[in-house]
Amino acid sequence: MAAYIVATTVITDPPRFGEYVKAIAGLAERFGGENIVKGPVAETLEGEVPAGERIVITRYPDAAAAKAYLSSPEYLAGKALRQGAGTVVVRLVID
Repeated sequence: MAAYIVATTVITDPPRFGEYVKAIAGLAERFGGENIVKGPVAETLEGEVPAGERIVITRYPDAAAAKAYLSSPEYLAGKALRQGAGTVVVRLVID
């Protein structure tokens, strides 16, 4: 059963957040991940979202692969780099 990591971000320190992005570049693919959507919210059709919110949706073969990515030492090291560079919410969706 496919699993998706849906991450929403609001970046407040672009250079610092960029270090995180560099640190995890290509990592999702090593866990079977494939980026489906990556970019800013184009238009809010219902409800409220923070200004500048970005969304990344990555598909994984299953929940175990998605969780392995999030718990990998490489991801955790990258995550430490982004502390204070914005707000991030990460969700797991099972299809």
